Amino acid sequence: MYVRARGPVLLRTARSLIANPCDAEDLLQTALTKTYVAWDRIEDHRALDGYVRRALLNTRTSQWRKRKVDEFTTDELPEPAATATAATAADPAEQQALRDAMWRAVMKLPDRQRAMVVLRYYEDLSEVQTAEVLGVSVGTVKSAVSRALGKLREDPELSPAR
Repeated sequence: MYVRARGPVLLRTARSLIANPCDAEDLLQTALTKTYVAWDRIEDHRALDGYVRRALLNTRTSQWRKRKVDEFTTDELPEPAATATAATAADPAEQQALRDAMWRAVMKLPDRQRAMVVLRYYEDLSEVQTAEVLGVSVGTVKSAVSRALGKLREDPELSPAR
């Protein structure tokens, strides 16, 4: 009877602790099981919501501590996921025309800047890797790529893509 009456509210609490809805349901189920096991020891049954919420939080904390670490820190941010824009929704001919215009603009760059842009954005190398390949400092790569991107932004052939 209690679960039927308070289940939706408690599930919202579980979902606020865990993003995945299926994992939130599992978390709630575990907390309710712990509550059921301790039912006789709970003195004030009017405070069951608080007990279950504490069980949710404690169970989530325990799961978090036991989790296998699949994440790691890095100095570089991952590139954002591509979003649906007008360019991605365009027909293939327009996409190819944009690629060709971009490549022509890249080819107008000085050799050194072009090499750095190609390694960074076409070959997907990090700044450190680009610096190693070209035998220059990371600062040189950063400043040259910044200048090159500025020139590409100003290229009149690419202005419709903005």
